Amino acid sequence: MSNSFQNPLNLIGRLLFVALFLPAGISKLTGFAGTVGYISSVGLPLPTLGAALALAVEILGSLALLAGFQTRIAALALALFTLVASVFFHAFWGAAPDQAFVQQLLFFKNIAVVGGLLVLAAQGAGGWSLDARAEQ
Repeated sequence: MSNSFQNPLNLIGRLLFVALFLPAGISKLTGFAGTVGYISSVGLPLPTLGAALALAVEILGSLALLAGFQTRIAALALALFTLVASVFFHAFWGAAPDQAFVQQLLFFKNIAVVGGLLVLAAQGAGGWSLDARAEQ
């Protein structure tokens, strides 16, 4: 593939991650009590702190990816967050039989997202980013 496609494809990829994480973070912010309740429902300790951390990672990580600012760090933070959330909230191995299939799909979708974020962390934001401007 031509190098002329790298920057636009990298930007589109970052925007697609933002489309996943930013609305999720905003919904946690606007529905904070519900988020705390959901975290409590799976038995995690300190659900209020967990909800605050989750929304901060999703919102701040999304904004960083959007701007291409500290992209490698943001991608790693979002990857770790997604991996941990997948284990606790999409534990298909312990789900009721009628819910296991959907939870398995969600779990492996998230694993694929983690993979994409790790590639972004390895490759960086590309030329159309604040990271690239800072390197000049």
